[in-house]
Amino acid sequence: MRNFLTRFWAEEEGATAVEYGIMVAAIAAVIITIVIAVGVKTNSAFDKVDSSMAELSL
Repeated sequence: MRNFLTRFWAEEEGATAVEYGIMVAAIAAVIITIVIAVGVKTNSAFDKVDSSMAELSL
């Protein structure tokens, strides 16, 4: 039993999995932030084009 507990506490695979999970979550957060920022700028550009087209049709 003592040998099992010693190996269990020395095991680092679980910690590595948690670290990879944190990295994946951080990368996903960065990607989501970039996509939202690009989406807002694209929406703004389309709004400008829409208002310009509306002025031309009058």
